[in-house]
Amino acid sequence: MIKFRFQDLRIWESAIQIADELFNIADHLEKKRLYRFAEQLRGAAMSTPNNIAEGSGSSSKKEFTQFLNIARRSTYETANILILLEKRSLMSPEYLSELLDKLDHLCRQITNFRASLK
Repeated sequence: MIKFRFQDLRIWESAIQIADELFNIADHLEKKRLYRFAEQLRGAAMSTPNNIAEGSGSSSKKEFTQFLNIARRSTYETANILILLEKRSLMSPEYLSELLDKLDHLCRQITNFRASLK
């Protein structure tokens, strides 16, 4: 089976695992007819691994770095959505904390990987 470069990146693997978990949350939100929340969460969740994947196909380190910056910013957007979900009592504070820890770890991974490209 053909393998793309991004599939070997730990940051992509982490991002795709988190996105998968966030899709489960979005599915739950849709069951509650909170379609806009679900749509926003899915978009933010997909943006991180998508930008890592897209950037890995770049022809220069500088261009790849720009995509990594976007991916990192997407984790912040995702965190913001999750915080709002918790404030609306759609998520427990404990689960929010767990997810924010994962997102923070991913941000650090992206930052370290980005630094290694220079």
